[in-house]
Amino acid sequence: MILILKANIDHGGKDYQRLVQQLAQLENVKTSEHQVTGEQQSLTEIYLLGDTQSLDINDMQQLPGVERVVRISDEYRILGRHKDDKRVSGFDYNGVRFDQQSLNIFAGLCAVDNEEHVDIMMQALQDLGQVCTRMGAYKPRTSPYSFQGHGAACLPFVFEQAGRHDIKVIAMEITHESHIDEINEALEKTGQPTGVMLQIGTRNTQNFELLKCVGRQKVFPVLLKRGFGITLEESLNAAEYLASEGNSKVVFGLRGMKTNMGDPHRNFVDFAHVPVIKRLTRMPVCIDPSHSVGSRDTAPDNILDVMHITAQGIIAGANMVLVDFHPAPSKALVDGPQALLLDELEYLLKDTGIAYKAYQDRVKLAKQRR
Repeated sequence: MILILKANIDHGGKDYQRLVQQLAQLENVKTSEHQVTGEQQSLTEIYLLGDTQSLDINDMQQLPGVERVVRISDEYRILGRHKDDKRVSGFDYNGVRFDQQSLNIFAGLCAVDNEEHVDIMMQALQDLGQVCTRMGAYKPRTSPYSFQGHGAACLPFVFEQAGRHDIKVIAMEITHESHIDEINEALEKTGQPTGVMLQIGTRNTQNFELLKCVGRQKVFPVLLKRGFGITLEESLNAAEYLASEGNSKVVFGLRGMKTNMGDPHRNFVDFAHVPVIKRLTRMPVCIDPSHSVGSRDTAPDNILDVMHITAQGIIAGANMVLVDFHPAPSKALVDGPQALLLDELEYLLKDTGIAYKAYQDRVKLAKQRR
């Protein structure tokens, strides 16, 4: 059961204090509080966990400070959609909106190699009015002899360049809880010039201790990629780990499934699950066409496979696109063969705009059938 409190409730006020006291008297029920901050107001949600079946919704509705009550199912208690649940999905971070209606493009370097390439990439993004990017500092690799990323050493110049080029949010994968502290320290030393969305890669989707650590911090939102060899349900439960620890600012990422059935693509594209995730949860959905396709192959219509796959995800309702670019792909230290060229950035943005307009038209058409 979720108690949604009145907007901008005073946590030091009488109503809130009385509510806390009354909830403490409930037997076999634990409470977990979550803050949801939007552009216009701040909401407090209190989750009642345990023996809640005997609790009457009308009684809970009369508690001091309570705006409305939602009865939740067992699955995806915090991030899931529940019957009669009219809560607004999504969140705002550093001036960028992430929800199930928006679309944000995160084009950038899969792995940071040098400061010059970071500057060139961010300048290209700024020239085209983009405020988001991806920059890989920590790179988990299959081979222990492959480039593992520059780590904390590259963070200061990445963040400084982001500030110079008006980049608001950088998606950056982490593989250990210590990376959160390193990112925090680098942001402080550089004067907080940008924001960071922590990315949990496919290899760490079921690293539950890492999920708990990332969930306990509430500064950075999280992009959780689907595990490449597990079911969708298992991956969605991994996202729930983050939310259960207090951080519900989660974007769910689809990056393709590891199976030869997807050949000749690098992974089997799973973007048909975009509407499924939006139906089951309130999370925005990200697609990663670069790691799904894994090449620069072009169809007979002169459209790159990456572009085709991106359009498919957006037309299905995706809210975020994570895509690899590089100023000189042949010199890239990670995934150069799949990186798009900088002169293809404007083309990508125009193509995604066409696909997004098609999705919006489809939504309008569907509303006419009601």
